[in-house]
Amino acid sequence: MYIADEKRYEGMEYFRCGSSGLKLPAVSLGLWHNFGSNGNFDTMRAMCRTAFDLGITHFDLANNYGPEPGSAEENFGRILADDLKPYRDELVISTKAGYDMWPGPYGNWGSRKYLVASLDQSLKRMGLEYVDIFYHHRPDPNTPLEETMLALDAIVKSGKALYVGISNYNKEQTKAAVKILRELKTPFIINQRKYSLFERNIEEDGLKPWAAEHGVGIIAFCPLAQGLLTDKYLHGIPEDSRIRKDGRFLKEGDVTEKRLEQIRQLREIAVERDQSLAQMALSWILRDGEVTSVLIGASKPSQIIENVKIVGHTDFTKEELEKIEQICSEK
Repeated sequence: MYIADEKRYEGMEYFRCGSSGLKLPAVSLGLWHNFGSNGNFDTMRAMCRTAFDLGITHFDLANNYGPEPGSAEENFGRILADDLKPYRDELVISTKAGYDMWPGPYGNWGSRKYLVASLDQSLKRMGLEYVDIFYHHRPDPNTPLEETMLALDAIVKSGKALYVGISNYNKEQTKAAVKILRELKTPFIINQRKYSLFERNIEEDGLKPWAAEHGVGIIAFCPLAQGLLTDKYLHGIPEDSRIRKDGRFLKEGDVTEKRLEQIRQLREIAVERDQSLAQMALSWILRDGEVTSVLIGASKPSQIIENVKIVGHTDFTKEELEKIEQICSEK
């Protein structure tokens, strides 16, 4: 029988999500990879236990996480039932809908029919009565934004989600969504966006400072650029790497000599900070308080243990930040 570590809250920091009352841990665990039907269930279970023992209270899923779609939610539901159910009120569980999930015109994008049905299926797979955060996973160019936002509002009013969020929305799309949801008084709190040393879109389109100014939380996914911001590719492409196993999100052509040289130089700064490259890359995301939480993935518990060591070590000197910018700006 699993009993959580009594000291689980002593080493983690928690930050308010936008202007809401909800706090998220500095480090959250994403179940995008390694929790599907092709994963090892015992390892999944160990990762979730390790995360919670270290104060990670937020577990992030989506309806299509797998493979197969839905299998990550099913596996997490088993872990909840076996281990985490007594701690449900200490957990923030999020899921999403917006990508292709089932055949036909009602299993994709942002219609009210799809979002409501998808959440019902997600709750069933996880064995839950509600999720803490329900996201629309991506903007839908063919469904009126009002319909999608009204669906999120109705989902909260139905009691099936406590808060709502959006994912992959740019600044202008976020502003439009926020306007509707705040008029409805819907508890909208967060936008989930890709953000890393190598992916700066939320800075370039102005979302990051705008969100901080207007009380909208941001949680960063792919903070290690699909593994590029680790030591993994410095000596070639390992056979067990994501490039070899999948190749959809990180391709062999992304590992250029120029990119490798940037990684080597960034690693030198990390070593001077007494951090690994991955730890420094995660710390950098939380450096200025404008990002609420960094969303990590993992394939084994030891990675979670190492990543959590960034807590309390997210400050950078002016010189370090200047060096990092100089390296990352080189084309």
